[in-house]
Amino acid sequence: MAKFLRTSGRAGVRRYVDAAARLLIRAGVSANAVTITGTAIVAAASLTLLSQGRLLAGLVVVSLSVLTDMFDGAIARVKGTTSRFGALLDSVCDRLADGAIFASLAYFLLTEDRFAGAALALTALVSGQVVSYVKARAESLGIECNVGIAERPERLILGGLAVLAEVLGVPFALEAGMGLLAVLSSITVVQRVVHARAAFAASEEHVDA
Repeated sequence: MAKFLRTSGRAGVRRYVDAAARLLIRAGVSANAVTITGTAIVAAASLTLLSQGRLLAGLVVVSLSVLTDMFDGAIARVKGTTSRFGALLDSVCDRLADGAIFASLAYFLLTEDRFAGAALALTALVSGQVVSYVKARAESLGIECNVGIAERPERLILGGLAVLAEVLGVPFALEAGMGLLAVLSSITVVQRVVHARAAFAASEEHVDA
């Protein structure tokens, strides 16, 4: 369902994103510049706002900056300059941004003596990074691995909702959100490992045949 909604949503907004990308191209902005700038803003907002408990301001800045994920790809697509290095840079920056967000939330929870929440935030961070690693490693071995219930967009949305609920005063909102993220990310890791194992087995049987 999440993938369906994401695909449907992309179809509706793509023309607007592409139009904005053309404006950025005319201004001389490259896809890699957008990727790096967006990541720098996310990291700065996480470290200076989220970690200090300024959750609403941090949520707004981080949410707006994460939108650069749409524009860097659109710029490369419109210009016809998609490259393997650009894809690598985008993946690296995604990992850095995620690390800054969840580490900052963990630090904030620690300063509030909410140790269980901090532990859950770190667990969500690590399990989320492993989700991405399993996909990257499987694909480097020739297996498509776009499966799982909690890919990066879902993880960011859930994290954002947890922060918003915390701002609205919902008790233990961050603990619940980080715990849910940790569980869903761990399930996704298992789903991807199982999928990759089945794909490897199928390819080996095909070779033997």
